[in-house]
Amino acid sequence: MKLRTPTTGLALAVLAAATLTLAAPPATAIRPTAAAPVAALAAPDISVTNVQAHLTQFQTIATNNGGNRRAGSAGYTASVSYVKSKLQAAGYTVTEQVCTSCVYRSNNLIAEWPQGPADQVVMFGAHLDGVSAGPGINDNGSGSASLLENALVLASQNPTMTKRVRFAWWTDEEQGLNGSEFYVNSLTATQRGYIKGYYNFDMVSSTNGGYFINRLTSTTAAPLKAYWDSLGLQPEENVEGQGRSDDYPFQQAGIPTSGYATGASARKTSTQAAKWGGTSGAAYDPCYHRSCDTTSNISATHLNRSADGVAYAIWQLAVGTGTPTNDFSVAVSPTSGSLVRGGSTTATVSTATTSGSAQTVALSASGAPAGVTVSFSPSSVTSGGSATMTVSASSTATTGTFAITVTGTGSVTRTATYSLTVTGTGGCTGGQVIGNGGFESGTTPWTATSGVITNSTSQPARTGSYKAWLDGYGSTHTDTLSQSVTVPAGCSTYTLGFYLHIDTAETTTGTAYDRLTVQFGSTTLATYSNLNAASGYQLRSFNVAGYAGQTVTLKFTGTEDSSLQTSFVVDDVTLQAS
Repeated sequence: MKLRTPTTGLALAVLAAATLTLAAPPATAIRPTAAAPVAALAAPDISVTNVQAHLTQFQTIATNNGGNRRAGSAGYTASVSYVKSKLQAAGYTVTEQVCTSCVYRSNNLIAEWPQGPADQVVMFGAHLDGVSAGPGINDNGSGSASLLENALVLASQNPTMTKRVRFAWWTDEEQGLNGSEFYVNSLTATQRGYIKGYYNFDMVSSTNGGYFINRLTSTTAAPLKAYWDSLGLQPEENVEGQGRSDDYPFQQAGIPTSGYATGASARKTSTQAAKWGGTSGAAYDPCYHRSCDTTSNISATHLNRSADGVAYAIWQLAVGTGTPTNDFSVAVSPTSGSLVRGGSTTATVSTATTSGSAQTVALSASGAPAGVTVSFSPSSVTSGGSATMTVSASSTATTGTFAITVTGTGSVTRTATYSLTVTGTGGCTGGQVIGNGGFESGTTPWTATSGVITNSTSQPARTGSYKAWLDGYGSTHTDTLSQSVTVPAGCSTYTLGFYLHIDTAETTTGTAYDRLTVQFGSTTLATYSNLNAASGYQLRSFNVAGYAGQTVTLKFTGTEDSSLQTSFVVDDVTLQAS
């Protein structure tokens, strides 16, 4: 929740691990008919201990990064990484959205559970950033951690879904709701229509807190109110938070909204103190936007009731009856490869549990030409695991291009296709082998730190609109950019090239404070620093013939010290074999 002044606000940023036991809603719970068209399974009891463990992680992140998690800072970037890693491991479809209109360059984090109809979405959000004054544990680690733990529990339970559930962690809320506003504005009218309700959670563990619900009497608020009513809490309208948190952009776009809050700087009335306990005349959160907003500034009772209320709403709104069918998916990366007679190449076969429980998946391949063998290590995995596929060609293997079908067999059968090209001994397939070297086609097949691949005009691309911008924060920071590359065999020349622009605020002429390291496989090709700063882009070229016939990783690593920015901007990466 942001302040009423235009440049400051409340903060959200905590995360949760997730092992919870199923528990029925309280015996007196009210099931709102408007919000629950299908009878749901019992909602899980969210472990407040797990939620607090995420808060502890946010505190540690802040402590290690200048004492805060402000949007655009190293603390915020680390918070995004923490939440993202937990969600990806749980099976979520996770994306980062660069907020180009935010005061501080940073990303929203969106995670969707890939079950339920895609045109029937229920969305739950909290802002992950804090103010610069402190670690932002109640504001808004509490909301962020509560949502993270709920997301992990939903994945763990993996129930049948009547609606699609989407979670969001917003950036730059404290500067004026900028992250959530950017997201809403990026949606088409059709995409907005898919969202049937948005629920916001901002400061849900205030130590002198109350129990407040946005748009208390609305149909959208019904499941949140029903859960707190079942506990006899007598919630009130969130008057203090109106227009001050991330539900506001959704509301302005015509999307129904609600959410929980336990109060910020407003003071508790005597009537509220009599009803809820606490101190009359004192602020709901005495550490609002202060350095004392630490893990000591948390009411475990309010946090527990808020997190459980989120789970109740998710189960009422989006969970159906029954047990999901066990299913999984199979994917191969890279999706193609080449080798000469007598050579071999590898790829990674990944599996994921898409519904029900994890299962054993046996791997096999078909479609290989005469003289080509395909093996897997290991030959079977538990869905969610991966294996290395090795493709080998004999000296007499049939040449040409072939579609290899990779099959995973469990309770069902799923397949993926790998395109294999076999050439004669000494043959050269040639050409450019770097994928998306100009960064104009999204992030695939690159793996990059949040915000590296960008079309920001602050550092223009050499060609097109996009490039890779590593560092440039003016604080302790590390960015990486990498791609797995299959180098063809049998060619005469192998030239790796990229254009590099280095811009720095460092004034030294003798000390390399900030560095960019370029690696190809196990070889460090070059290291650049602030001492190499120059106007425009410079072409850098390397002979990588030593890696012919191998699959290796091209990696750029940028490291920046605690002050004075250096930007390493990379564009138009190529590896020409001929």
